[in-house]
Amino acid sequence: MDYSKTLHLPETEFPMRGNLPKREPDFLKFWEENKIYEKKQKLHEGHTKWVLHDGPPYANGHIHMGHALNKVLKDIIIKYKYAKGYDTPYVPGWDTHGMPIEHACLNAMGVDRHSMTALDLRAKCDAYAHEFIDIQREEFKRLGVLGDWDHPYLTLQHPFEAEQIRVFGAMANKGYIYKGLKPVYWCPHCETALAEAEIEYADQKTPTIYVKFPLVKDNGKTPEGVNGRPVYVVIWTTTPWTLPGNMAVTLNPDFEYSFVENGDEVLFMASELVNTVAAEAGLSFGKVLGTVKGREMEYAECEHPFPEYNHRKSMICLADYVDLETGTGCVHTAGGHGDVDYLTCLKYNVPIVCPVDDRGMMTAEAGERFKGLFVFDANIPILKYLAELGFLLGKKNIHHQYAHCWRCKNPIIYRATEQWFASVDGFREAALHAIHNEVKWIPAWGEPRIHNMIADRHDWCISRQRVWGVPIPIFYCEECNEPLVNEATIDKIANLFEKEGSDAWWKYEADELLPEGTKCPKCGHTHFRKEKDIMDVWFDSGSSHMGVLNKRPELEWPCAMYLEGSDQHRGWFQSSLLTSVAVTGHAPYHSVLTHGYVVDGEGRKMSKSVGNVIAPQDLIKQYGADIIRLWVASADYKQDIRISKEIMKQLSDAYRKIRNTIRYILGNTNDFDYEKDRVAFADMQELDQWALMRLQQLKKEVEAAYEAYDFHVLFHAIHNFCTVEMSSFYLDIIKDRLYVSKEDDPARRSAQTVMYEVLNDLIVMLSPVLSFTMEEVWQFMKKPANAPESVQMLPWPEVKEEYINEALEAKFDNVLAIRSEVTKVLEGHRQNKTIGNSLEAKVLLYAEGEALEILKSVEKDLPTLLIVSQVALNEGADGGEEATGRNDLKVTVKPADGHKCERCWTYSESVGKNAAHPELCERCAAVVE
Repeated sequence: MDYSKTLHLPETEFPMRGNLPKREPDFLKFWEENKIYEKKQKLHEGHTKWVLHDGPPYANGHIHMGHALNKVLKDIIIKYKYAKGYDTPYVPGWDTHGMPIEHACLNAMGVDRHSMTALDLRAKCDAYAHEFIDIQREEFKRLGVLGDWDHPYLTLQHPFEAEQIRVFGAMANKGYIYKGLKPVYWCPHCETALAEAEIEYADQKTPTIYVKFPLVKDNGKTPEGVNGRPVYVVIWTTTPWTLPGNMAVTLNPDFEYSFVENGDEVLFMASELVNTVAAEAGLSFGKVLGTVKGREMEYAECEHPFPEYNHRKSMICLADYVDLETGTGCVHTAGGHGDVDYLTCLKYNVPIVCPVDDRGMMTAEAGERFKGLFVFDANIPILKYLAELGFLLGKKNIHHQYAHCWRCKNPIIYRATEQWFASVDGFREAALHAIHNEVKWIPAWGEPRIHNMIADRHDWCISRQRVWGVPIPIFYCEECNEPLVNEATIDKIANLFEKEGSDAWWKYEADELLPEGTKCPKCGHTHFRKEKDIMDVWFDSGSSHMGVLNKRPELEWPCAMYLEGSDQHRGWFQSSLLTSVAVTGHAPYHSVLTHGYVVDGEGRKMSKSVGNVIAPQDLIKQYGADIIRLWVASADYKQDIRISKEIMKQLSDAYRKIRNTIRYILGNTNDFDYEKDRVAFADMQELDQWALMRLQQLKKEVEAAYEAYDFHVLFHAIHNFCTVEMSSFYLDIIKDRLYVSKEDDPARRSAQTVMYEVLNDLIVMLSPVLSFTMEEVWQFMKKPANAPESVQMLPWPEVKEEYINEALEAKFDNVLAIRSEVTKVLEGHRQNKTIGNSLEAKVLLYAEGEALEILKSVEKDLPTLLIVSQVALNEGADGGEEATGRNDLKVTVKPADGHKCERCWTYSESVGKNAAHPELCERCAAVVE
């Protein structure tokens, strides 16, 4: 007789191999064709809302690993919150305006923006943006991200643009918008102002020079020892090209400054830096002739070293920001090229000079010698000219971190231009109050980070010199140049944009855009021209809380969460907070969660030049999206997240172990009907009760991790539960009763009840992370008639507190510890080939004290727990042959008594005693009869 046919071996069509790259698209199709997102929303209609507002990525290019990390994190959270019973609409968005897309579009066409009309260029940009919206939409969906993909929000949509105009109007109405001549970050390559959030830093080689400025007005402080020799104030700069803009030299009022001999001249610099400057310049200075405090030189004057400037004076000013870290303590001050320089010049009524045009070229104001030179190309000619004039004291090259444009990657400059600003001073305190009282920052360091950024911010440059974007809705009187913006003009433009979009600004003349009868409030004139600049794209996305949250009925304002990378404290988090507080007085979000950057396996930033870029599209082809999702959940995303082929391979192994655990349960519950066959908890064996207790504890741990957004904690908890507590312990032990017992044996049904409950809870806990795989599992599971069609519609499993028994937990903790010691001994015998597998063994345990007490409590179950054929427990630890890691336990391993049962493979002295089934043990013979 073939006794293998009498065993209840696992049966399931659930594949052992995930084959995710091939199988996942089937589930995408299933979700889409069955409108699972829409059905989920319908199911939770009327529930408490929990809205995560999507930070819009730029619609230019394919998605990268940073995008994948961000979108999957959002999807995990939203799916968990849905399972917890919330109404969780997810409206994805795209940022579609501004320099990034205009720049990419122009590069793709290979044309200069000045050769196209504004409307033609905008049409090209619109088409380009839509092309990549469609590309990115499919790439995001391929990651398993569920949302309202057919109705996303786009910053180029007409209603959005109209609402952005209204936000601007509300801020202007409160006096927060103004125009001023101020130095701003300027990209000469892109020919536009930049916000701080659009700056990144990279290494740059720069000439540094010490320059002598003749002192022509000394406030009577020149010491007697000078004896008519020329006196020079020595400045130091890393930007020689800004010297044509010099209008002042700034000292620290509290520092001591020295007049020091240098041959037939006298130099003036901070006393503490005299020796440093001499060493840097390769000179040996003479004696110090006298000293003064910086404040004593206030309003003294130097003369600009360039003679063509007609003895232009540079006033000596005072400021606390002057330090002794570098330079001479005498700071070259050009109000047209630096923010602190600008403020100093403003304080002392010093003219602002900026002899640089939009393209970064020196203008005639810099002098004929330098006119037409690109700023960085002017460094060496200026240096040579200073040497020729005898005003160059010293020079060298340094490498330092310098500001670059985030889009074109070229170095930027500080340049004073007339720009439109939002005055953060006007609502800073309200913004800081919102940061500390209205928002939870995750991690907590986000709070001081954004506080410091806003506390130190005076204004926000919101104008950009481009055409692809929402225009600044301001008009100028043709007669007196007075700017015009009021509620009536804003309403007219917003209503027009609602119908026609922002193209209308370029399509119509000013008088067609203005309300009929508009007059200049200053001079009464009736002819106007339009502002040419557009708004900063951060103003676009920063208005999304009003244009999306406040407008779409399925969403709500303020929302529950913003979630983006840590760079967004100076970007979207901040721009959204500023516009929201300026308009409403409150933050647009209740919580802000930030994640780190994706880096390679060695912690390096991904770069095409380094060759370490890993694309999500390639990983999906090789591993599948669920492995990317597992990567997101497995790492502590609050820091930088590493990714490499080795990491993905490790995660594939972890995935395989979880999948195999689930497959084993599916195979062993194939003949189990939960409604009919389940065993009550009170009637279960202790081992089964322990397994269900551990399941309840796991649910608590996993839920706490989801609530704290510590996904790596839940990943490790579930992985350990599946591979260690289930596969290596519980499932291994119950294999015997699952396979060998009668089909309806209560002990077998008890184990199946446990497995069924474990599987039902696991799929819900894992569904936010392994969305594709858990959907696949759900399709293979035996389900009640009223079960939802998708695993994503299942509620979060409740913890059954009555299953938790501290005494039982302590007992099995001790049993597991002793089992581990015995298993090590058995493994040694397997390796030495004294036994083949553990069922060939008879284990003699010699125990005393605590070990004896623990083993006696499970004595009748010891063969099952140790997966051996026989166990004999002896009191006293002296008789055992092999020591363990415990002093109170020794072990002897012998060949099992009796013969091997052909059905269950255990050894028993009852084998051969049943005439009808001589190959079977007593237990198996009873089953087959």
